[in-house]
Amino acid sequence: MKVDLAYGRGTLAVDFPDRGTTVIEPRHGVALADERAALMDSLENPIGSAALRDRIWPIDRICLLFTDSTRATPNERIVPWLLEHLRDHPRENILLMNQLGTHRPNTHDELAEMLTPEVLANYEVVNHDCHDADSLVQIGEMGDGTPALLNRRAVEADLRIVTGFIEPHFFAGFSGGPKGLMPGVAGLPSVMSNHGFDNIADPNATFGVTHGNPLWEELLRIAKLAGPSFLINVTLNESRDITGVYSGSLEEAHRQGCGRVKQSAMQPVDEAFDIVVTTNSGFPLDQNLYQGVKGMTAAGRIVKAGGMIILACECSDGIPAGSPFEELLNEVNSADEILGMLSGGGAPRAEQWQAQIQALVQSKAEILVRSNLPDEVIRRCHLTPCDDIGRIVNERLAQLPDDARVAVLPQGPLTIPYLAL
Repeated sequence: MKVDLAYGRGTLAVDFPDRGTTVIEPRHGVALADERAALMDSLENPIGSAALRDRIWPIDRICLLFTDSTRATPNERIVPWLLEHLRDHPRENILLMNQLGTHRPNTHDELAEMLTPEVLANYEVVNHDCHDADSLVQIGEMGDGTPALLNRRAVEADLRIVTGFIEPHFFAGFSGGPKGLMPGVAGLPSVMSNHGFDNIADPNATFGVTHGNPLWEELLRIAKLAGPSFLINVTLNESRDITGVYSGSLEEAHRQGCGRVKQSAMQPVDEAFDIVVTTNSGFPLDQNLYQGVKGMTAAGRIVKAGGMIILACECSDGIPAGSPFEELLNEVNSADEILGMLSGGGAPRAEQWQAQIQALVQSKAEILVRSNLPDEVIRRCHLTPCDDIGRIVNERLAQLPDDARVAVLPQGPLTIPYLAL
């Protein structure tokens, strides 16, 4: 059977054996008939909150937080519609802030593509910088006593409008909601505290779990300390069509959106597979290998111990090169060494959480990567290059019993499989 795997801005067509291959996809969400009308209605009739315009005075400073270029949020539609809704509010009192977390800043051209050139030309738009101590303010403490630092201008605003989209998240349960503030506009020490070794290792820090997940519960607690916020989260299908709009209370609107996503994205399977082929859902999430860990983790939930995972992840933006994630991977000789180093109680490292999760998946299965990265770069990250997914699958199956099974996740972490007990 031929399966189209999401890859970059297109697809990879791969032939899989008809026998023993299971394709696992999300339940396709139906696009809203009128996305703009649905968004406007949601702003007027939000969940657990007064209508957006009823919460704003003309003198109020508004900080509109939007997701960065690694996220599939349709900012180019949502943000202009939202600003149209706020057209009577003074433009000089509206600041747009990029929820970069610890990611690299987006360029002017990227911001123009994300927000539209018109928005970029007519409003103040800033990239959050988690390293800039002068731009941060302490609003409390993390669970381990580390200062809880958020962007000063976001905190000093009278209202934060937090936008984004909801999908399963490999250690925060779901994206969206409080993540727009913490870690979206948080300081690096706070992010490293929340994403520390013990929190990442907690069994509840996984796809689909919020309450009871120590990492997510701390994200929510810190986000609430920032002051009043209004959430605008959407759910999407594989074409980036909006299937639902969830506006209002940071916690309640997010909870309802998560319930919708859990129904569409979480797929039970009866038993584990010998080989799992996954993607990172294509652009924009497969721009780099750092994000590709999400696809590995989705596959790791249903692969047999000692099995094989093949990740199709274009990596047009590299690892990224020179990132803390790449530096950490390159300074050890194996995935096992990563876990040993991070569990040793030393000072936390930026982006260590991604390396930790990659190493945990590798402790269960071999991971191959089909990408545009040079083979030597992939090997330095303790992964195996894959030039032809179909050929590698058939070669591995030839070494296994006749009843060996293959799972294919064409949309990667947009589908979260789990073993039904």
